[in-house]
Amino acid sequence: MESESAKREVGDLLLEQGKLTAAQLETVRRRQQRWHVPQHAAILTLNYASEEDTYRALAALHQIEFVDLATHALPADFKDMVPVAVMLHHRVLPIGIDGETLVLAFADPPRQAEVSNLRLLLNRKLRAALTTPSGLRAVIKRHFGLGAETIQRLREDRGLHETAEEIVFDVATGDSEAAVDASIARFVDQILSEALRLQATDIHLEPYYAAVKLRYRIDGVMQTVPVPAELREVYASLVSRLKIMAGLNIAEKRIPHDGRISMKTEKDDYDLRVSIVPTKHGEGVCLRLLGRQSLYLDLAELGLEPAQEALIRELTQLPQGLVLLTGPTGSGKTTTLYAALAHANDEGRKIITIEDPVEYQLEGVVQIQAREEVGLSFASGLRSILRHDPDVVLIGEIRDPETAEIAVRAAQTGHLVFSTLHTNDSISAITRLLDMGIDPFLLGSSLVCSIAQRLAQRICPHCRQPDPDLPADLREEQAQALGISPDAVQASRGAGCVECNQKGNRGRVALYEFFIMTEDVADLLGPSIRAGQLRAAARTHGWRSLRHQGWSKVQAGLVSVPELQRLTRRIRTAAAQ
Repeated sequence: MESESAKREVGDLLLEQGKLTAAQLETVRRRQQRWHVPQHAAILTLNYASEEDTYRALAALHQIEFVDLATHALPADFKDMVPVAVMLHHRVLPIGIDGETLVLAFADPPRQAEVSNLRLLLNRKLRAALTTPSGLRAVIKRHFGLGAETIQRLREDRGLHETAEEIVFDVATGDSEAAVDASIARFVDQILSEALRLQATDIHLEPYYAAVKLRYRIDGVMQTVPVPAELREVYASLVSRLKIMAGLNIAEKRIPHDGRISMKTEKDDYDLRVSIVPTKHGEGVCLRLLGRQSLYLDLAELGLEPAQEALIRELTQLPQGLVLLTGPTGSGKTTTLYAALAHANDEGRKIITIEDPVEYQLEGVVQIQAREEVGLSFASGLRSILRHDPDVVLIGEIRDPETAEIAVRAAQTGHLVFSTLHTNDSISAITRLLDMGIDPFLLGSSLVCSIAQRLAQRICPHCRQPDPDLPADLREEQAQALGISPDAVQASRGAGCVECNQKGNRGRVALYEFFIMTEDVADLLGPSIRAGQLRAAARTHGWRSLRHQGWSKVQAGLVSVPELQRLTRRIRTAAAQ
């Protein structure tokens, strides 16, 4: 409830608490007037204070209790205290009973009229408490599923009952079906907006006999999102909606489909790569989210060490040679390549790319979409590109010996060639190309640098704390890698908070491993050379493994030791052979 005596705003309290600076508060006030939003919304949009700190101050300002739903134990019968429809519509949550008074948690300070209406609706005394919007969303999603209100309305509109039978989606029907269409469209919007809010890179919809599983890939790890059980009843309509958005044939359910959806929010434009495959219990859907703006980063934003950044800048200015990026799908290779290409782009050079797909439009760069179905493969496209007199060439991926051969020869004949390769580390790129039949002499004289890359989950800065459980052997390994005393070793972990959805991690940071081709290594190349021999030779010239590079991120408090273990355990085993 709003306090009429409250003259100050939430920013004044945060300033007193040291959560905001005077300059930040002044910026908040200017943006608040320009955006016409409450002050706490401007603070959160500018990311000047955490959501929990902001809402604690907001609760104090309005003289109501603040409740952290992440640690608050809900009553076992909380679903019976207030009708589910009321909870979902008004976005409130019963969190306890004080005598005869029901305590409701709101995500924003409620107006007096709103509390009065709820009091009449529920026919009991009420007391308002304040919680964070993300905390309320998390509880509702955990107990009722994402989009529960939409699915409930959809069932009422269509009069559905518990069944696994398929429902045919018809876009040209009467008013009742129009309401169904609107509800399905709204549910799709909720799935997409929740994925954007959680910064997911992929959305997976997986149908089973009596249920549908929704999973997001967040920071490289799959996370299940609760959905209403009734979603199974309307799943076929949901898939049809996605097919229509992607321009696919909704009647064909026997073969895989691939399409693309363009979507726009207030801040950014996005492309969704749509892949649909037939399964035993319906069509499975995978959506890859591609932010047109987020793909483009400056080299300084990639998280490179200073020496690594200087090296990439130098590589982009070379007149010729082959530069390879290696790593698994989703490791950020494309983002790094685009950043390097943007740095190489100037008026004096012609740059041509062949990609599948073209994920970001670069001004001043000729970009070609590979289309295998019409004969435009990487190899055939690359031959044509070389006849257009380019200075710099980007090949989306070296997949076959023919493309590898053309790329190596192009690097020999005055072209700077960037490409990607799927290998475990930077050294394995050499043995992979040799296995493809590339002549050792040609490879030694054309390959300039091979870079391995991984994306590690970043420790949430809001709940980061020292990790006291670092085993002695790992402490010793970290000390040796960094050349410091074991007593100086530092490691951190995330405790879990509202800001990171109790995960302890928020966002990702890139790890890089650079291999520079030297004359000594080039002299070793031959059909029978082993990766272990190449690593030993490269180590004498300063090569450091991905795991070795990762320890500096651990020492800086960016990456936890378990996360480094997850990413580099296989590489560590291979390096020890």
